[in-house]
Amino acid sequence: MILFSSTALIIAIILALISFWLPLILPNSEKLSPYECGFDPLGSARLPYSMRFFLIAILFLLFDLEIALLLPTPWAVQFSSPLTTISWSFIILLLLTLGFIYEWSQGGLEWAE
Repeated sequence: MILFSSTALIIAIILALISFWLPLILPNSEKLSPYECGFDPLGSARLPYSMRFFLIAILFLLFDLEIALLLPTPWAVQFSSPLTTISWSFIILLLLTLGFIYEWSQGGLEWAE
């Protein structure tokens, strides 16, 4: 047990030292900016948000919710009617896939206009 613990500790220390000395630190104005949302920090605070930004955020939340809905599927297969569980999972995936294809075909996922 001591051998495994010491090996893990040595590997962690080596990786921490490598990650400290290996990267090149070349700061530029974009990296030094405190804002990471893509807006000019010195501009007006009253500029409207892009609807595409909200669309991407909502799609991310939707697919994150999909994972939460489909997570219990392997355990639900052990029920008395696994075909029902698999069909509901397939319906959820099918609806999300069709919605994603529709958004893609309408150009809703294109960031640049």
